[in-house]
Amino acid sequence: MPKMVFLQPLRDMHRNMILELAPEWEIIDSQENEDWKSHLKEAQIICGWNEEAERACLQPDTSIRWVHNWGAGVDKIPVVQLAERGIALTNSSGVHPYPISETVFAMMLSFTRKLHIYIRQQLEHKWHHAGVRSEMHGKTIGIVGVGAIGGEIARLAKAFGMRVLGLRRTAEPHPEVDKMYGNDGLNELLRHSDYVVVTVPLTDETYHMFGDEQFRQMKETAFFVNIGRGKTVDTEALIRALKERRIAGAGLDVFEQEPLPADHPLWEMENVIITPHSSGSTEHYHDRAIGLFLQNLRLFVQGKEPSVNRVRPDLKY
Repeated sequence: MPKMVFLQPLRDMHRNMILELAPEWEIIDSQENEDWKSHLKEAQIICGWNEEAERACLQPDTSIRWVHNWGAGVDKIPVVQLAERGIALTNSSGVHPYPISETVFAMMLSFTRKLHIYIRQQLEHKWHHAGVRSEMHGKTIGIVGVGAIGGEIARLAKAFGMRVLGLRRTAEPHPEVDKMYGNDGLNELLRHSDYVVVTVPLTDETYHMFGDEQFRQMKETAFFVNIGRGKTVDTEALIRALKERRIAGAGLDVFEQEPLPADHPLWEMENVIITPHSSGSTEHYHDRAIGLFLQNLRLFVQGKEPSVNRVRPDLKY
């Protein structure tokens, strides 16, 4: 029997859905190493990723033909090497727009209405107005990376009557974006934005795309939110911008080093909101991820290439 190995436990409902499409396949989904490691060499499909999966994929005699990453980011996966071995790589992009966009607006609203200050004051039993006076309505949001997540953020921004600027590699228009820029328009987008939200994946092009120059382009009253990848931002440059009040604050879900060290200066900054790479977490994660996997499984068992969320080795996303 052909085998597929899941590196996370499957619910009975999901297992049954898989067997409806692939009744002749053996499904291995145990979390115990001794139960699943021995199957990797013979598996054709791996769902998930870890060091053992990488080792199996890179063996010269591997039988693996398709890897589905349970998350969206593939910066820890040797995308080019898999492609060279004829292994298709897909991801779970599309699972995250709702939870991540909610996190983005939670951060933006907290900064705007100073809830992050009030929470600190509550812990101190301190009653102080803190000078709250700003509104989000009518402001400009710049979304760096208008894919599925960025598109949902843009849609929600319209409910606040915001002007939406967007940036993506192709500069292709989006119905919820008032003005779209290509990569060469980043600085202009930054100059006009009251909120800057970064959703881009980590690639050679996006590594440290935010440094001193970019933070100097931003308004002193602007807030910076990163829910993409930590290494797209030069952390030291961000800290300088925050300390020197060249930007008003930063909401950060991702970091160059994770977990963020306990002695890191970002923890102590009043104008920073930190979440532990949790913006994509949702009660619906497994259902949505399995839904994407099943679309490709239907193709795979028919002898076709999995094409939904296919990762391009030249772009690495």
